[in-house]
Amino acid sequence: MDVSTIVPIFIALIAILIVGILIFTIIKAIVKWQHNNTQPVLSVPSRVVTKRTRVRGHAPPDRVSHTSTYYYCTFEDDRGQRHEFRISGREYGQLAEGDSGTLTYQGTRYRGFQRQVR
Repeated sequence: MDVSTIVPIFIALIAILIVGILIFTIIKAIVKWQHNNTQPVLSVPSRVVTKRTRVRGHAPPDRVSHTSTYYYCTFEDDRGQRHEFRISGREYGQLAEGDSGTLTYQGTRYRGFQRQVR
């Protein structure tokens, strides 16, 4: 085999791999979405245990930078079970570690936290 035969085969294999990964990712997201829809909506007494952020992005030297910040909060229910959810920046700013209240969620989907007034 010469190079003119190997290169198109290699490019085709890479394309098939990329399409396969894309299809797998889409199917995985659909399965997770359907699973969450079949779960009951639970509201449980909880407290805020910890908060964290994750910043993603880059700043090339000669271009405009683009970053995204993701906000997470970990809640602990009255049985000691912990649940971490991605939340909005607004809610992140309003919650403090140690806050108590009612956590509402459905599967892995965060539905809200109603803080208990002290």
